[in-house]
Amino acid sequence: MFGFMKKPIQDCLVQQRSHKTRLVNKDGRCNMEYGNFKYNNHFAFLADFWTTFVEIRWRYVIFHFINSFTLSWFIFGLLWYWIARMNGDLTWQNPPSNHTPCVENVVGLTTAFLYSIETQSTIGYGSRALTPICPSAVALLIIQCILGAIINCFMCGVVLTKISSPKKRAKTITFSDMAVISPKNGSLCLSIRVANLRKTLMIGSQIYGKLLRTTTTPDGETIIMDQVNIDFMVDAGKDNLFFVCPLTLYHTIDKSSPFFDMAVDTLHKQDFELVVFLDGTAESTSSSCQVRTSFVPQEIMWGYNFLPIISRSKEGKYRVDFSNFSKVMPVATAHCAYCYHNIKGHHHHSRDGHDNQGFQVIDISDPPSVTKM
Repeated sequence: MFGFMKKPIQDCLVQQRSHKTRLVNKDGRCNMEYGNFKYNNHFAFLADFWTTFVEIRWRYVIFHFINSFTLSWFIFGLLWYWIARMNGDLTWQNPPSNHTPCVENVVGLTTAFLYSIETQSTIGYGSRALTPICPSAVALLIIQCILGAIINCFMCGVVLTKISSPKKRAKTITFSDMAVISPKNGSLCLSIRVANLRKTLMIGSQIYGKLLRTTTTPDGETIIMDQVNIDFMVDAGKDNLFFVCPLTLYHTIDKSSPFFDMAVDTLHKQDFELVVFLDGTAESTSSSCQVRTSFVPQEIMWGYNFLPIISRSKEGKYRVDFSNFSKVMPVATAHCAYCYHNIKGHHHHSRDGHDNQGFQVIDISDPPSVTKM
């Protein structure tokens, strides 16, 4: 009765299984869990407390921000209350009419707390003021001012550091949802598209990849997450990319490539993860950042190529059409790298390709064969 639901359920389970085994998510976060820490190892995080505070979530930063000020105000309020009590300034102590208090108008716990806030935040309302008859009160005033300045500097530094974190700049670097394999410049290549959503450049950008897979050595040892270097290039090289517009990165599938033994019918049956890294320095802040993403075999399309997205308007400005950023179209491609290099005729491009005609003004419409990802 429910046989028609069997295939969708199986596809959903396969998708969930592939999602669980992904080391790097599409947004760059690593799916790694640490366990069995020794108790003394946790003190390393306390020793490096600055990095710990910067890396914790915003909710905890706000929690510590509020608690640090509120707790310090309350503790010093208790100390001011104790000094007033030792000097007989409180209302319930019935001081004489000619009595000189340590702090004027501090006659209870509430007024002591208010005076603590005024002292640490350098706010003076004029009704409470320190008198010179109590040396301990003068010393406490100095201590609270110094500690208050330290708390202000530390917490403001944490907030500013988190706001200006290079991870936020990395959010404006985006990769295509899928990778494609197709002929390019006389070779079979795996291509990925990357774009900088800001007009400010990423200086000294470098792109590289790692292929993660489980392998078995000749000695019978199983290596989980064995890493293989994957070199990516653009037409101008692989170092110091001119990242002013979206780029198409490609990896040549030759005999030294781990993709050489794969074919169109065996690619999606493989068990690997391609992690792509882009390192660069933000032009506006001079801070270094790294952008990461990953592709599993189900996210690599064999025999497709990206649509062109750059054109030139009548005013002479270059225009990037991000609606076609992740769109692909089929092209004639050999079904395996071995066939492409050894069987004649498999390396020719399809004559039905979609050219960007000399960066002229064009309206790119979705042809019937376009696949949207």
